[in-house]
Amino acid sequence: MHRQLPPLATLRAFEAAARHASFKQAAWELGVTPTAISHQIRLLEQTLALRLFDRRTRQVVLTREGRELYPVLRDGFDAFAEALDRVSERRRSVVTLSATTSFTARWLVPRVASFRERYPTVDLSLHASDDPVDFRTGIADAAVRYGRGPFPDLSSTWLMANRFAPVCSARLGLKTLDDMRHVTLLHSRWRHPNADTPTWRRWFDAAAVDGVDADAGISFNDDGHAVQAAVAGQGVALLSLVLVADDLASGVLVQPFGPTIDGYDFHLVHPRTPRPEVRMLSEWLLDALGSGH
Repeated sequence: MHRQLPPLATLRAFEAAARHASFKQAAWELGVTPTAISHQIRLLEQTLALRLFDRRTRQVVLTREGRELYPVLRDGFDAFAEALDRVSERRRSVVTLSATTSFTARWLVPRVASFRERYPTVDLSLHASDDPVDFRTGIADAAVRYGRGPFPDLSSTWLMANRFAPVCSARLGLKTLDDMRHVTLLHSRWRHPNADTPTWRRWFDAAAVDGVDADAGISFNDDGHAVQAAVAGQGVALLSLVLVADDLASGVLVQPFGPTIDGYDFHLVHPRTPRPEVRMLSEWLLDALGSGH
């Protein structure tokens, strides 16, 4: 079927001008000048051999023919927009990243908007769990793992090292290592502790501070609660400098002194044949880490 239609630009200009009852508002919506809108509508009127607007002082009013044409074009453009939205929605994809609850809340969540800005057609879904994800279940496409590796049957990318140090509110006024003898220790309980687990006992050994009960204080089964307690001035916590980087940068927390002790590194792991979206996720993570990588 051969259609003889006026130029699309003239129809768009007419529909916008009719909807706003204003050439000026139509020009603002379409990103052109009012003169361009007027020109397009005159071209349409010449093509149809019809007058579509009555031009009055500071006002344009649809003629009878204009009132008859407007709803048809309005509904047509609405149908175009809905169809394009449906097609675009089908092109969207979702990539799911699993990570520990602490890493998700304290590192990923503050940065997820940048992923959407970089990949507007890919939706990022975060799966927070302290249990290693089983990729065979399909619950996640990739995961941030905390450990040494290697990770059997998986591809892995090293993301960043992890160091632990005392952090606290500046209100505590800690200045020297000797001050550690007089403050409450805040502990994060590890699910599977071993000799390499970052603990206060390890830190006191590294700092050569003796005479302190490294097991005394308040314990939490979640790093996030330990961070909140430190922010509230309840004591000093031995925490991952990665997870509290933003708090340190803003001054909400301070690292009064060293030393730091090693923790396990962070890795991005995924099945050996990843979806294209996983490669996007890897690139975004490495860029978000910036100089920390």
